[in-house]
Amino acid sequence: MEISIIGAGVMGLCMATEITTRGGKIRLYDREPAIGGHTCSWWAGGMLAPQCEGETADEPVVRLGQEAADWWNKHAGGVTRNGSLVLALGRDGGELKRFSRRTNGAQQIGADEIAQLEPDLEHRFNTALFFANEAHLSPRDALSSLSQNLQKNGVSVQMTHPDQGVKTIDCRGLSASDALTDLRGVKGEMLILKCPDVSLSRPIRLLHPRIPIYIVPRGNGVFMLGATMIESADRDRITARSMLELLSAAYAMHPAFGEAEILEIGVDARPAFPDNLPRIRKHGPVVYANGLYRHGFLLAPAVARMTADFILNGKRSEFMDED
Repeated sequence: MEISIIGAGVMGLCMATEITTRGGKIRLYDREPAIGGHTCSWWAGGMLAPQCEGETADEPVVRLGQEAADWWNKHAGGVTRNGSLVLALGRDGGELKRFSRRTNGAQQIGADEIAQLEPDLEHRFNTALFFANEAHLSPRDALSSLSQNLQKNGVSVQMTHPDQGVKTIDCRGLSASDALTDLRGVKGEMLILKCPDVSLSRPIRLLHPRIPIYIVPRGNGVFMLGATMIESADRDRITARSMLELLSAAYAMHPAFGEAEILEIGVDARPAFPDNLPRIRKHGPVVYANGLYRHGFLLAPAVARMTADFILNGKRSEFMDED
């Protein structure tokens, strides 16, 4: 069976990997010949943190997200399993208690244990939540690995449209709103910083009642700082308010970030359905896999598995949705 996959972001690449692993033959199409900044997954944080996401996400995100670290390690490598650390400034201590009530799997730790995990945060925080079973990866490295592995299997990105009559899976993200009328954009803004004076070994979430942030280490003093969630399909420019909030929060976590160099500013719109859960939707001859919201790297493996089950074996999943 030959299958066309449209879209070479995180969803399309996971889909192509899952189907080729099962012996399927695919053609992969995208508007650009190589992975890059035209896909919102290029700007992702890369946190494989299903328990932390349980603070705001529904149960399927927490449950299915637990597949992600093993899947990425198997197919792309580069997964770091150092857990996640959740912090709050003294005046926001209530946010940490609220986060603890809404999640599972955390160990509450004190100042000495924080310093053992992250020496550069010594004397800066008195209490934290440590989610030891969570992981993270470098999104760009992971996408590149999937792309290279597909090329080794004879699959390269093509820019021409798929042939009529071939089974098609549409993984275009927000661009598929021309067919999925209930799909909306949620704007995310992020920064890539270089700050050699700070060393972190795991993602740090700093809670704040207005804009909580996360900082993800990329190695060699480089960090991803994100991310806003704004109900907008705008994909062009960061707002001054968002820039100030992100940088102020990073500075509050560690003053050395005040001297950081801004390497990149990333802005894009994540595709989301009204309940912020993904859909696998058969619409005529096309199957759409979409709506990953802010959980791209966390849920793409599970959605790819479910879609492959349907395409290859006719098995329906909890995200299956007839239009």
